[in-house]
Amino acid sequence: MKNKTSINRKSNTGAVERETKVHDKEGDIMAIATRDVISIPPSKSIKDTAKVMMEHEFRRLPITDPGSGKLLGIVTVMDILDFFGGGKKFNIIEKKYEDNFLAAINEPIKEIMTRDLITLSNKASIGDTIETMLANQLGAIPLTDSEGKLAGIVTERDIALSLAGMAGKETVQDYMSTKVFTTTPGTPLEGACKIMVRNGLRRIPIVGGEADISKAAKKLLGILTSTDVIRFLNAKELFDHLNSNLATDVLKTVISEIMVEDPVTVEPTMTIGELCELFAERNIGGVPVVKDDKVLGIITERDILNAVKRY
Repeated sequence: MKNKTSINRKSNTGAVERETKVHDKEGDIMAIATRDVISIPPSKSIKDTAKVMMEHEFRRLPITDPGSGKLLGIVTVMDILDFFGGGKKFNIIEKKYEDNFLAAINEPIKEIMTRDLITLSNKASIGDTIETMLANQLGAIPLTDSEGKLAGIVTERDIALSLAGMAGKETVQDYMSTKVFTTTPGTPLEGACKIMVRNGLRRIPIVGGEADISKAAKKLLGILTSTDVIRFLNAKELFDHLNSNLATDVLKTVISEIMVEDPVTVEPTMTIGELCELFAERNIGGVPVVKDDKVLGIITERDILNAVKRY
């Protein structure tokens, strides 16, 4: 990167002489992990961190010490949603900066990063990684070497897509979640963020639009993802049109202005193999399951992980 003080890239490529001792052997998780990891220093602002996420289409960024390369923490899109009104981290805007949105977004990312994070050694197995992810509801795990330095990162998607062939003939309806949190197009951004953060959701279907109230709760109109929210908050147009510096002005935005209309959906009979091909092709991590215009459930990369763990 151009600014090496603001983004650190850890690469394991190049002509490096490797040890052949048994105890230095990497685990099979490194075969599917990302080794060329972009990380950021703890001093980087929340605003600039969101920009890095959008530029690289990341949902998370490791935080490393610029000098030693040691892993200090991690920040996810959910941390930023929490900060923008979904949870306790909103206190930084509301109390420390008295609702001054533009001042608060220049806080260093260390103020909202997760410090007590779960990591695995770069000698870990794929099986151990799957168990750790599912047991702790993690979307990704940083991998460290014997010195505590960042050696790689592995995500739900990495594992799910690499092993999907094992469960390729099983169907979406076997693993989808039928408990679906939804909201309506008129919901303010603050309300949507709270739904997502409190329930650990990276996406929520937007429903309504039927004259018949009994049908309104099921008809799919769009979808809102954590990435959509970060993209909106990161947009230059947002700052250009702010009438004040107040966070409340931003959080009053209704989600119909942000949501993705006509989202990708699948039917319950689609196979897991076909679903993984769709995820890879469209670069998405979850979709509503729809039949006859009704939302029956939602299926995500984590559900695929549950499918492949049986094998």
